[in-house]
Amino acid sequence: MPIRRVAVLGATGTLGRPVARELVAAGYAVTVVARDPIKAASLGATDVVPGDVFDPASLRKAFAGTDAVYINLSVRPGEKWSDPHAETHGLRNILEAARANRVRRLAMISSLVKSYHGHDGFDWWVFDVKNQAVRLLRESGIASTVFYPSTFFENFGPPAREGGKIRLIGKSKHPMWFIGGRDYGRQVARAFAIEGDDDRDYAVQGPEAFTYEEAARVFAENYPRERLTIAHIPMLLVRGMGLFSPRIGYFAAIVEALNEYPESFVAQRTWNELGKPETTLAEWAKTAP
Repeated sequence: MPIRRVAVLGATGTLGRPVARELVAAGYAVTVVARDPIKAASLGATDVVPGDVFDPASLRKAFAGTDAVYINLSVRPGEKWSDPHAETHGLRNILEAARANRVRRLAMISSLVKSYHGHDGFDWWVFDVKNQAVRLLRESGIASTVFYPSTFFENFGPPAREGGKIRLIGKSKHPMWFIGGRDYGRQVARAFAIEGDDDRDYAVQGPEAFTYEEAARVFAENYPRERLTIAHIPMLLVRGMGLFSPRIGYFAAIVEALNEYPESFVAQRTWNELGKPETTLAEWAKTAP
């Protein structure tokens, strides 16, 4: 039986918004579950309902009549290991509500760069959380799809771009296969159209590979709204600041992983099954906010 109604969690975020819109464009009945439904009013969803991943009753109500759930959650900058996390504590509530409503498929965004965890002595608890989230999903008893994206074009929005400058921390050593949120959203929509109750994994990468500095230059050369320059910030400085600020420490760790991770192209099967991403970074920059 094909999936017709999809509930989306995290639809008002930078990466959740294009997924919700592409699900609507693909013809799914989309229920956006949001703590602040007003923020979701512009997504064109069939329904927008209040819900919070830390409120199990709200999720059970929101998932009524739902065939599938798309989950876009992450650890927020500033959180600590000891805090309750949406990606794990909240996910357990999502799974409980999904089972209660006989949801047939769960899909979740994870991260390709989390594979850097444990390499060269890199040990970050946030990647432990992401790995635990995948385990919880797989052990849920519900068919699941996990997407592992590379770096998004959307990373060149604020706060990385401010005051006419693109701020780069440290130096990236390896090219990354950048992808736009809209192309990713289309792949998610196509994945829900594949019938079956098997578990699936998809690496998500775009059509071009750049180091972060190369990508920043392409963006700056094609961005029409203002003249942009690139500002380099030493990694040691950010690490030092991170000792006193969990929020800065979060950004220091994720940038270190991005800078060091030796990404290779692993998305051919995804392209074959879900379509090749079409948008280049230069094209995206010309219409970026």
